[in-house]
Amino acid sequence: MLESVVVVFHLLAALGVVVLVLLQQGKGADAGASFGAGASATVFGSQGSSTFLSRFTAILAAVFFASSLSLGYFAKEKAAAMGSQGLPSPAALEIPQEQPAVSDVPVLESQTKAAGDSADVPAAPEQK
Repeated sequence: MLESVVVVFHLLAALGVVVLVLLQQGKGADAGASFGAGASATVFGSQGSSTFLSRFTAILAAVFFASSLSLGYFAKEKAAAMGSQGLPSPAALEIPQEQPAVSDVPVLESQTKAAGDSADVPAAPEQK
């Protein structure tokens, strides 16, 4: 139940951050901003204090970050519960692979030594 509520907040925060970022204008959006426009002598600079949109974007970003951390915690707890019930960890599941019919690497099935071969050099494979 709590996990569902956190997922809903996570999705709403993500959509809200996207919408608010797209609504905001960049710093160089005004033509007079490139020349200073006389506002650079204020206490907060030419941008002024934080606008409502930028503050609300920061709040939604913090909510998104917190919900991401809590969803990670829920996933860890769910994986631990699966392991305690005797189920394998999802990361440890392996699917057995069949051996290919034809291998790229030739394999020497028998190494027959001729009279002149040395002990540390394997015999050459037979050519077909």
